[in-house]
Amino acid sequence: MSLFNIGFVIFPDLTQLDFTGPLQVLSRLPRSATHIVAKSAAPVPSDCGLGLVPTHTFANCPHLDLICIPGGSEGVAGIINDRETIEFVRQQAGVAKYVTSVCTGAFVLGVAGLLKGRRATTHWAYTDLLSLVGATYEKARVVKDGNVITGGGVTAGIDFGLSVIAEIAGEMTARRIQLGIEYDPAPPFDSGHPDKAPTIKSELLFARYNEFRTMYRTRIEQAVPF
Repeated sequence: MSLFNIGFVIFPDLTQLDFTGPLQVLSRLPRSATHIVAKSAAPVPSDCGLGLVPTHTFANCPHLDLICIPGGSEGVAGIINDRETIEFVRQQAGVAKYVTSVCTGAFVLGVAGLLKGRRATTHWAYTDLLSLVGATYEKARVVKDGNVITGGGVTAGIDFGLSVIAEIAGEMTARRIQLGIEYDPAPPFDSGHPDKAPTIKSELLFARYNEFRTMYRTRIEQAVPF
């Protein structure tokens, strides 16, 4: 039996946990091989300073059964209209069984034309921009529409990974992996969703995300037509 090929597309200034959260989960899928793919073989800096080493480039990546695009406000802004990246994602998605993203990685799928007419989710600060790529926002941590699966922001990538495992290998396999990584979240504060912390949401939108939201709008308009 051939291995199930899982590929993560990485790029400068991606959010490390968008990538490593689902990577940790999906790398435990039985009879699978995990590929970390970038434009070149050079180490890729994440937004927290952690360097990430690709295993493959766009040129030598095998056909993927599952492609996943992580996010990162600055990182996605940097590649959202990069034709080489978008074309690679589009080509791999054409043969993949599952086309997926975490956080703002959804907009890479979007400009590649892969979310048009689909339900999807992304980081809470960008959900209203999904319509710019033809998608309909669904308020959920993980959204599945056909073979397209999208996850919410950052830590939602772990939930996303477990949901994907359950889809591919069954719920019991996902449960075993969840226990193996001791994923039993009990956050110290009840402010992990904007509905629970509207004042903090307003502060963050102004202080952190407004500049990137404007950048996304502009670059989606400039991006490869979807």
